[in-house]
Amino acid sequence: MGVRASVQARGFRSSQRLMDSAAPVKKPVGAFRGGLVGFLLGSVMAGAGMYYYVIDEYKVSNELLTEDIFTLQAAVQRIENYVKTLEDKIAEIGKKK
Repeated sequence: MGVRASVQARGFRSSQRLMDSAAPVKKPVGAFRGGLVGFLLGSVMAGAGMYYYVIDEYKVSNELLTEDIFTLQAAVQRIENYVKTLEDKIAEIGKKK
């Protein structure tokens, strides 16, 4: 019986030592806190993606608008030249008569 008692006492001591040396238990992340963090992280990532998409679209539309403005300026310049030429020809015809 003495052996049996020492085994039980030894088992108790070793389990106590294992409990003392065990790593502290981490506090579990609650569902609400985890959901809130996930929602905020997803919102920030979606916002950042949308920001870069909008900036890219803005650059493309700005380049197209600039190209259209230059085309319009060239067309106005050609019309001004045609009108000046036409006015000069009308003035020459008026001088001949």
